[in-house]
Amino acid sequence: MSTSIRMCWVVLRDLMVFQVKLTVDGLKDVVLLPVSILAVSPDLAFPGSQLGQRFHSVMILRERFDRWLSLFSAALRATARGGGLFGVSQSGSSSLLRMLEETLFGRE
Repeated sequence: MSTSIRMCWVVLRDLMVFQVKLTVDGLKDVVLLPVSILAVSPDLAFPGSQLGQRFHSVMILRERFDRWLSLFSAALRATARGGGLFGVSQSGSSSLLRMLEETLFGRE
């Protein structure tokens, strides 16, 4: 396979991965909108020693999920000469990109 055809496939594969990640990110927002409202309600109705504790827990959960999803971080290091997004995924990373790579290509 010629280099230009291979690079086209790499870019198309990266596009598909990005679309999956955007979809997952959008679903996260749809889920967290009502969850955050439900979490803050008892915090306001029954304020304890740490007002907003449940709500802040939801925010922490979202931050962890965003790090796992890693929507844009791999793109900052991807180059046209390398393996695209998979060429820059970190060994041993717990990100979605690493999990996709292991599933699709059997790489560790």
